[in-house]
Amino acid sequence: MVVVSPIRMERNQMIIEKESMLTGVMHKMDLPVTLEQVAEWRTGTLIQDAMPHLNRQQREFLISGTTPDEWAETFGDDGPEDEE
Repeated sequence: MVVVSPIRMERNQMIIEKESMLTGVMHKMDLPVTLEQVAEWRTGTLIQDAMPHLNRQQREFLISGTTPDEWAETFGDDGPEDEE
């Protein structure tokens, strides 16, 4: 199950709090998403289809709670590749 905890919502903007699957540390990220987009993703729509405006690091944060710094530290690069 995908757990996404919005801690502040404004029009088309949410601060999301999520636990990193890599470190167990709680992180927050301010993202340009709506509750409707999150609900669409949680019910089976691919994240890149539900939120095509997000970059790969933002999508990875929603999926795994992993920040760009954690990803680079663990895997030695700047994150998963975007689809062309």
